[in-house]
Amino acid sequence: MVAEGLQAPWSIAFHGDVPLVSERDSGRVLELGRDGDSREVGTIAGARAMGEGGLLGLAVRDDHLYAYFTAIDENRIERYAIEGRAGSLRLGPPEEILGGIPAASYHNGGRIAFGPDGMLYATAGDAGDGDRAQDRRALSGKILRMTPEGRVPDDNPFRASLTWSYGHRNPQGIAWADDGTMYASEFGQDTWDELNVIEPGGNYGWPRVEGIAGEDEFIDPVQQWAPANASPSGIAVVGDALYVANLRGERLREVPLSDPGTSTELLAGRHGRLRDVVPAPDGSLWVLTNNTDGRGDPGPDDDRVLGIRVDD
Repeated sequence: MVAEGLQAPWSIAFHGDVPLVSERDSGRVLELGRDGDSREVGTIAGARAMGEGGLLGLAVRDDHLYAYFTAIDENRIERYAIEGRAGSLRLGPPEEILGGIPAASYHNGGRIAFGPDGMLYATAGDAGDGDRAQDRRALSGKILRMTPEGRVPDDNPFRASLTWSYGHRNPQGIAWADDGTMYASEFGQDTWDELNVIEPGGNYGWPRVEGIAGEDEFIDPVQQWAPANASPSGIAVVGDALYVANLRGERLREVPLSDPGTSTELLAGRHGRLRDVVPAPDGSLWVLTNNTDGRGDPGPDDDRVLGIRVDD
């Protein structure tokens, strides 16, 4: 165990060797020490907890923290200079990167990450309006791609648009293999949760299809699961496998990149809901539990960061 006693944690990002964790409802960004203690680095003032919304994904680049959060009437991405040294980090003033992402009490997406191309990617849920997922002009129901300053890259698939892929219901995990292949996890509705290989400009079908549909107009997932056994959130690639943290399914899935239609289950039923999974600087895999978010059954030490070895 790396840390415990967290409240509705959502995302882990590393500033060098220093882990930073977001708490959804409090809006706090925490710095985890080597002894497992946590201290507040700052609070995202604009974050508003409502249902599944609040302070969600974190990413770090060039001594700046990027945060995706639910505000009063939108989802927004801001960045903050990370100041100070390990053990006494603090956040500088906010700088808006992107606003106006539709928000609701559910389906906010919320994962952000820098790709191997140096661009910032963000998952945006449909915010309860599935039709917008098929509207390439809307920011919801999409995976968005932007420069670190929030501008539209010249090589995005649609002119003057942040849309990288569309037809998504509530994507919450993004990761890249060493060869540049991009993967995303997605919450389905009642039938299938999905693991997708993301292609620029690709249409992934929501709300017209869910799961593997076999229709030429849409890109099918490479793997699907019943929501009761999955609800996939954060994902990470380590070596030759992709790892998927599952909430309702309460398990970590290991997906071989050589055969992404298959998977092996790890930690099944042992730690409750799993929200995020990230590679740590020491080569281990960190898994974030999420039992205090109002939908779990928290134990006395929840929520926790677990450290595991991939070859364990």
